[in-house]
Amino acid sequence: MDKDWLDQLPVNNITQVTPVGGGDVNNAYRITTTDDTLFLLTQPDREADFYIGEIAGLKEFEKAGIFAPRVLDNGQINGDAYLLITYLEAGRGSQTNLGDLVAKLHKYQSKNGKFGFDYPSIGNDLTFDNSWVDSWSELFVNRRLDLLKNTIVKKGLWQEADVKKYERAREIILATLANHESVPSLLHGDLWGGNYMFTDEGKPALIDPSAFYGDREFDLGVTTVFGGFEPDFYAAYNAAYPLDPGANERIVFYRMYYLMLHLMKFGSMYYSGAMGAINEVIANGNK
Repeated sequence: MDKDWLDQLPVNNITQVTPVGGGDVNNAYRITTTDDTLFLLTQPDREADFYIGEIAGLKEFEKAGIFAPRVLDNGQINGDAYLLITYLEAGRGSQTNLGDLVAKLHKYQSKNGKFGFDYPSIGNDLTFDNSWVDSWSELFVNRRLDLLKNTIVKKGLWQEADVKKYERAREIILATLANHESVPSLLHGDLWGGNYMFTDEGKPALIDPSAFYGDREFDLGVTTVFGGFEPDFYAAYNAAYPLDPGANERIVFYRMYYLMLHLMKFGSMYYSGAMGAINEVIANGNK
């Protein structure tokens, strides 16, 4: 990393800078000083407020008593946005403890009783509007699923027959959610297996949030897409915060969302997965 850039960070006595994995959005670095280890995220050619949603999410986690990195500083250097947070040393831990942590997250509900968040979910490919609303269907279906569908079509990844299947699944989702009492839980928003960790002391932590308040089944649906969550996780979660009847069928809605998101971002390699989830929603709705 450029020394002139590093010298403008509010960090003294840097001894080492090591590139590390930061997901598909950020450049990420482990910053070692004579006194501490920090985690740096950067986003080239972006304003500092690129990270405003992530910062707000991490601070909301802190209010809820959820173990996660803490925000140290945010700004812009030479045209690049950056976020400086605490560094957590990786280790191994218990899926049971992880299930308890996610249940604790979901028990924390919005103070205004509404769904959404104070800031949008900003990504390189798409930004989701999180303006507060009374209806979970409005936030999830109208603002997320429909936006994804429109973007997928614009990219030429779906044809007319695919859109018709989506519209049928959409009808089923709306009808099902109309008969389900959603409550606005604090969500991670991107809870795949790469966005949790265990510290070197075995403590579970949630990282890289895209937080907002929504139906807790959203997070659980995302956990089912790429693996990384074991039976002990789901057993502990359900013991701490039992799921409502019909949850397994509704969780498919959020698997469908996450696979559509990946189809939109990464292309046709996710076509069969997204259509498979849509077909599952339709099959469940036809029972």
